[in-house]
Amino acid sequence: QVQVQESGGGSVQAGESLRLSCSPSAYRYQRRCIGWFRQFPGKEREGVAVMSTGAGDTYYTDSVKGRFIISHDDGTVFLQMNNLNVDDSAMYYCAASRPFRECLSTWYETSAYDYWGQGTQVTVSS
Repeated sequence: QVQVQESGGGSVQAGESLRLSCSPSAYRYQRRCIGWFRQFPGKEREGVAVMSTGAGDTYYTDSVKGRFIISHDDGTVFLQMNNLNVDDSAMYYCAASRPFRECLSTWYETSAYDYWGQGTQVTVSS
């Protein structure tokens, strides 16, 4: 069982930055996908970014390309969010797939992941 814990959410002004952190247990020892999702009120979760801990491949949804960066360091996965706008306000979730599961082809779907954190709120005001 993988425990997933997010942190780093908060309230910022438009144009500012936040960095979210995710620390899935056992991450460093098993190849898997680590993804970030967000959920707007009344909407389903949508994929924001993913990293494969094996090859290090990364993918982003179009609306965050050029502004968000997913990276990892010593067992923690980060989502650096720059130039935030009010449309980025949402609950953000970190998710991990089972080890060695094929996940990149459908990384943007919640079904590609097996373990989820509790979420961290990001609020951007104009």
